[in-house]
This record gives sequence, structure tokens and C-alpha cells, in this order.
Amino acid sequence: MRRFAIASLLAALLTSFGAAGAFAADVKVEGAWVRGTTPSQKATGAFMRLTSAQGATLVGASSPIAGKTEVHEMKMVADNMKMSPVQKLALPAGKTVELKPGGYHVMLLDLKAPVNDGDIVKLTLEIEQGGKREQITVDAAVRPLGDTTTHEHMH
Repeated sequence: MRRFAIASLLAALLTSFGAAGAFAADVKVEGAWVRGTTPSQKATGAFMRLTSAQGATLVGASSPIAGKTEVHEMKMVADNMKMSPVQKLALPAGKTVELKPGGYHVMLLDLKAPVNDGDIVKLTLEIEQGGKREQITVDAAVRPLGDTTTHEHMH
């Protein structure tokens, strides 16, 4: 009976650290930050660098501070900068995809409270790889509203 219990425990541990554990570690998140807001502002952006070792897709995001969260793209259309949601964002194998102001980013909409410099915002990224979906939790530091520095300048 004792061998069976040990074998069952070992099997459970191997299952929990097997494919799912390797999958989560496959996407590396670096330099995550959120732009601070004014007291009446109801939306802001989250930015970061994502690198997938095997290739994956960002298919969604969420945060407890926002009523709604979307992955957005900003691009020039007929000499105007346009922002629109995207259903998915490819994360090619071995290449870093930067979510940054003026490009791809995560929009935090219907904010429940102002976001202040020095706060930490919890983000959950939904990643799809090989037909499986998994969530990655990220702590993003809040920067002041006027901060336009890029990740490369962070220490």
C-alpha cells in the first residue's frame, strides 16, 4: 500500500511538472510595465518583451484592475495612427516581440481605480502553443504618465 501511495504521488508530481511546466517556461516575459494614469482616466497600456523558445501565440490578457483587457496594435493608416484590437499576436520561435508604446501593447480598459507610479499591476497573459492554452502571471511596475523611455533604458 505504501509503495502505491508513493508511486501515485510521484506520478502526480511528474504530471504537474511535465508538459505544462515546460510550456509556461517556454515564454519569457521581460521588462513589464504599465503607464500611470490621471484620477479620471479609464484606460492605460501595458508593455513588455516576450520571447518564446518554441514559438507561441499571445491570444489574450487580463488584469484585476481592469474591467476589460485587449491586445492592441497601433499602425499608420492613410497618414493617421490607428489603434485596434488583435485576436492574436504571433511569438516566433527565438525572436523577441516587443509590446511598446506606438506598437503592439495590452490595453487595460474600464479601470477600477487610478494606476499610480510605483504600484505593481498583476497581468495574466494567455498563451497558445501546440493547440494548448496556458496562463502566465506577470507583475508589471507602474511608471509615471509622461514616461516614454523604452525597456532598454531600464535597470
